[in-house]
Amino acid sequence: MTEPLLRLDGLTKAYPGVVANKDVSFDIGVGEVHALLGENGAGKSTLVKTIYGLVKPDAGTMTLEGQLFQPAEPRAARAAGVAMVFQHFSLFDAMNVAENIALGMEKPPPQAEIAARVRHVSDQYGLPLDPTRIVGELSAGERQRVEIIRCLLQDPKLLIMDEPTSVLTPQEVAILFETLRKLSAEGTAILYISHKLEEIRALCDNATVLRLGQVVGTCDPRATSARDMAELMVGTVLHVPEKAARPVGETVLELSGLSAPAPHRFGTPLREISVAVRKGEVLGIGGVAGNGQDELVLALSGEMKSAPSMITYKGDDIGHLPPNARRKIGLLAAPEERMGHAAAPDMSLTENAILTAMTRQDLTTNGFLHWGKAKEFAKSVIAAFDVRTPGPQNVARSLSGGNLQKFVIGREIMQAPEVLVVNQPTWGVDASAAAAIRQALLDLAAKGTAVIVISQDLDELMEISDRFAALNEGRLSQPRPAVGLTVDEIGLMLGGAHDMEVAHVDA
Repeated sequence: MTEPLLRLDGLTKAYPGVVANKDVSFDIGVGEVHALLGENGAGKSTLVKTIYGLVKPDAGTMTLEGQLFQPAEPRAARAAGVAMVFQHFSLFDAMNVAENIALGMEKPPPQAEIAARVRHVSDQYGLPLDPTRIVGELSAGERQRVEIIRCLLQDPKLLIMDEPTSVLTPQEVAILFETLRKLSAEGTAILYISHKLEEIRALCDNATVLRLGQVVGTCDPRATSARDMAELMVGTVLHVPEKAARPVGETVLELSGLSAPAPHRFGTPLREISVAVRKGEVLGIGGVAGNGQDELVLALSGEMKSAPSMITYKGDDIGHLPPNARRKIGLLAAPEERMGHAAAPDMSLTENAILTAMTRQDLTTNGFLHWGKAKEFAKSVIAAFDVRTPGPQNVARSLSGGNLQKFVIGREIMQAPEVLVVNQPTWGVDASAAAAIRQALLDLAAKGTAVIVISQDLDELMEISDRFAALNEGRLSQPRPAVGLTVDEIGLMLGGAHDMEVAHVDA
């Protein structure tokens, strides 16, 4: 048998109160595309951080090309041929592509040489990228190309990719997969982490499944259904959200020609957005990243003010109201960026609960906090949304990305809002947790809440939305009933065909 490129043997890593990895062993072959699967908190992040030199294991060994592999830091891992594209991009908006790539090099050559190498690699692997472009002006897909090309310039033997398609359009995913297949054919191994199981089935040769830090199974993704893989990950039968028929009430939130300048140099201005949302309905809003999603949430949440009469709630103008005042009357929002925006990284979950629930959960009296009540509310969110954490005293940054997402969404849902706006509700969340969050949103709508779901996951939007609209360059298309929409029609809407001739339907 051919010696594997990377062999993990008995890797174990424990933190106070939790064993992140326990006796993890598997091989990755030369040129193999190997999936690493597991629900949130299963230990995937700890494992890849160990391979990349960010975490030192308590026990176990790694061998790379038959040699002992013990990277003390990422620089050592890169020198040995291991590169990683993280889920969250680490780029400077005000610098151009070549300058950002130079920052990741030990001894960067002159900018002209870097630019030439970027052009060569981007042409070679079908990843069009101009090295002189300012990063802040790039789409999410183009930013990911910067990260990938930065890794490819290292000529890696193993490329680790963490949720690489979470911000990409279907067309960009197809380009990425062609690149990865070409790399694989040239002998580069790829360790691929994703919660999108159909992508795993289309791309990967083998899969290792983690549950609670341990390997619980392996499979051939091409011969295993997405549902079977999901159930192997969670250890139980997976329940599909049920979209029951429900009555739709009167208009509760209305946008009338909502326009606003971009909040910063690299933002997107909102342009004449008009839509009405009614009690008990789920309005799905799709769009490629960077087309005004964040700005729309800022305007709805009150973090960005709007001109008079552009936003009305139950007939009253609320464009001037700040976030807490909007929360008090029942309009709640959960932004896309969970770490630093939706949650304060170094504050406990109890403190993070207080940040948005203080008013609606009566967590203060005359300016004094009710810590016991706040703790109980945080505990109720943790229990209801299966947040994997030792307790509400743990800080937000100690949670895995998916578990923090469950806490953030659960915190808003459990405040019984009359209007809830959520941006990317299941981003980076495993199949079981995603199904639970979607069901919770549907249950909330069934109780009469108007729900606005902004997402780049079109399958998610079609699954839970009553009506669908698309954002493109800050403009919102005319909402259409989600039932019966074709992929071609959705594609046209996402591409900016806002004037499609469609019959008006009172959904």
